[in-house]
Amino acid sequence: MYRYKILIVDDDKLLQNSLKNILSEKYDTLVVGSGEDAAAMLKKHPVDLVLLDIRLPGQDGIETLKKIKALGGDHLVIMMTAYEDVKTVITSMKMGAHDYLVKPLEIDELEIIVEKALENLKLKKEVEELRRHYLKEFNVDNIVGESPAIRTAIEFADKVAKSYDTTVLIEGETGVGKEVIARTIHHRSNRFNKPFLVINCGAISKDLVESELFGYEKGTFTGGLQEGKKGKLEMAEGGTLLLDEISELLAPSQVKLLRFLEEKEFFPVGGTQKKKVDIRIIAATNKNLEQEVKAGRFREDLYYRLNVAKITIPPLRERQMDIIPLALFFMKGFNEKFGRNFRGISADARHLLANYPWRGNVRELRNAIERVILMEEGPEIQPAHLTFLGLAQPEAAGRLPDDPGIIIPAQGLNLDELNKGLIIKALELSNGNRTRAAKLLGISRPTLIYRLEKYGIAI
Repeated sequence: MYRYKILIVDDDKLLQNSLKNILSEKYDTLVVGSGEDAAAMLKKHPVDLVLLDIRLPGQDGIETLKKIKALGGDHLVIMMTAYEDVKTVITSMKMGAHDYLVKPLEIDELEIIVEKALENLKLKKEVEELRRHYLKEFNVDNIVGESPAIRTAIEFADKVAKSYDTTVLIEGETGVGKEVIARTIHHRSNRFNKPFLVINCGAISKDLVESELFGYEKGTFTGGLQEGKKGKLEMAEGGTLLLDEISELLAPSQVKLLRFLEEKEFFPVGGTQKKKVDIRIIAATNKNLEQEVKAGRFREDLYYRLNVAKITIPPLRERQMDIIPLALFFMKGFNEKFGRNFRGISADARHLLANYPWRGNVRELRNAIERVILMEEGPEIQPAHLTFLGLAQPEAAGRLPDDPGIIIPAQGLNLDELNKGLIIKALELSNGNRTRAAKLLGISRPTLIYRLEKYGIAI
């Protein structure tokens, strides 16, 4: 059974011995007589609780408390003081002391305050362990990114997570990872063990958004559930609700959402009684909401209510240094999923990946790596594995081969006819399989389909 460790910091030898005798029955105790020795002791030994006298020789208790807090760690500090030093105790409490005891010490009071402090510490450690479990289960700590932009976004998300219900607005193109940042905020907050729900405001019929958000009472809709239905606001009680593509909300829904954000109460559709919930709202959008406000498509008052804390995630093409770390991360995950053993990415393939525009952002990169790991063979990803993206291999880029194997007649060539003939030949070799034909030609499948239509080639 674990025994808590307590450090007694007091220059009174008699009190040192008394406290050690009282506490050593239940706890491991260490004793020092000065603030300087206390800091040195904490650097050498893990301690759960510090009993710290305010009046110490040399470095006093307040200064010692500052040094203890600067060391970090989970230990709690209980100040010990005489009656005339109570004002100083108030100062110490503001600096982070957990509690205080007034001398002469009452044994019963001492034991109760120490037990409560250690119970508090135990609960705190259990919560942190549970949080670590959730972070691992939901893969939230595996946010990959080395660019200053993404590191700034993650650091800001950590700060926002420390607030209990601050509304957050996340802006960024489709596929940049807005939901990942939203989950980071949720799982690193005190709401981490409560629901995290998502409504995509652009994917739901605009007529049904309000019933999805606020729920509805029984008999409200023909064909609806007889007993009514809870909305996402109510289902997310205690947790977080992500409103994705918030710019797609119609004006009436914007009004109702604004009223909820101000009052924390809402009426279900068809209902006459208000419901109150305790949740954090995070809104995400692939549009610039400020421009949407100027264009008259989004309410200005709702924008300012959502924009309490804004996180902007740049597109992947603007944070090139994140591309290869992300590709390696996805490669490792898909190796495990598909039982493959790709061990890296060649230098030429890295060059191609890093310079590709990734219009679909992180989502497109993930899908590309998944396709390579599933479809290709080899110890590492090569340029030839990436031809479906329409990427030319580095060694072929910018120069003609020494012997292209094509004879140009004196009367000249018809490039369209030549391209058409090559496409037909590739389709013959691939038995009409468009994906394989595109790979043979070194172009992407969409490009091949476009050229099939352009040249009127029927399969």
